[in-house]
Amino acid sequence: MVVLGDWLAAQPFSLAMSSGFFSFYAHTGMLDSLTGRGLWPQLVAGSSAGALVGACWAAGLEMPALAEILVAMQRRDFWDPALGAGLLAGKKFDRMLRDMLPVAQVERGRVPVKISVFDISTRSTRVISSGDLSPAIRASCAVPGLFHPVWIDQRAYWDGGILDRPGLEGVPAGERVLFHHIASKSPWRRKALALPRRPNMVTLVIDDLPRSGPFKLEAGRQALELARIATERALAQPIVDDVVRISARQSPG
Repeated sequence: MVVLGDWLAAQPFSLAMSSGFFSFYAHTGMLDSLTGRGLWPQLVAGSSAGALVGACWAAGLEMPALAEILVAMQRRDFWDPALGAGLLAGKKFDRMLRDMLPVAQVERGRVPVKISVFDISTRSTRVISSGDLSPAIRASCAVPGLFHPVWIDQRAYWDGGILDRPGLEGVPAGERVLFHHIASKSPWRRKALALPRRPNMVTLVIDDLPRSGPFKLEAGRQALELARIATERALAQPIVDDVVRISARQSPG
């Protein structure tokens, strides 16, 4: 059997990262492990939390630097309640992104990035691959009820995970893909959110990660480190039925 690390090193691959509430911590730990081993994707795609991490890396922000930002982040850094179709205006989130992104335009990144967003008027997924990077990320992360919709070119958008939870919509058919799936802890949601399948795709699932949120940021910090360590172990694991599944709580020995 081929182990994950060898599969990734054998040929160029794209990386897709799923949505999942505040799972940008876990995605950051996973991608930090990959890039630390020299395993750089040739394209990144994602929805919501996955779009945030993929776009930041594509823009030139290294994962140790993003990890440092996320570990230091406090709720007041993005918490800006305002009247509107959602609790938060998103202006503080926009400021955070503009301060940390090395480039302002999607197409100026070191690799192509595909950001899934939900078009409210057409009720369909749109993939953004050019234009202003910060609003594209914010749109993909705009969870209904939590954030106001994000307007881009006179169209309103919400969280890309509404219809494209895996964040795979922007990955061309036939490409070799590593898909980082954020598993649900809820038994009924876990059953409903079956792993997507497509040719040439391997899925990495890290179980038992603590779940974060705006009032549980410490859990996110723990998830980041656990995901980094678990990915290191996963790279040595065999691919079984196109999946590598590993527990974050498993001891290295």
